[in-house]
Amino acid sequence: MKVKLHDVVDQMQMLSGEAAAYLNKKTGELFMLGEDEGLESEFGSEFGSEDDEELDDVHEWQRESRQKAREINESDDWIQLPTQRDVHEYHIMEQFGASQEDPEARERILHTIRGSGAFRRFKHAIDDLGVSQEWNAFRDAEIERIAIEWLVENGIEYIGE
Repeated sequence: MKVKLHDVVDQMQMLSGEAAAYLNKKTGELFMLGEDEGLESEFGSEFGSEDDEELDDVHEWQRESRQKAREINESDDWIQLPTQRDVHEYHIMEQFGASQEDPEARERILHTIRGSGAFRRFKHAIDDLGVSQEWNAFRDAEIERIAIEWLVENGIEYIGE
């Protein structure tokens, strides 16, 4: 079974601090769980511990998510994808700034990512400099590199597009 690299990258790009994505090593299925669905590994909650009676009191979509959370928790077939913390977006922004050939653009980008509000200032700087598309391609390539490293480390075969 080979996993589609594009699908893994897509899941990683959708992550927020309140969610984690998982891959079933046997089937290739990907599934994202949020904090409200009982995400134990990131939030220390009772991951998938509801009994069947408690599941009767939730909406159908919540029931399905919580049942999947239980399956993920109870099976060694599921493995967590790199989290938002593993991606280190700040470091990627720093690498992007350092990669700029124009010294003024490089200095401006590197200056904007210092201190509080770095992400907002970075967005404004790349928009002003007209390098937003270049940034998106750079970020996508870095996330793909991280995904490939993770897949290889975990012995998961993948196919590119």
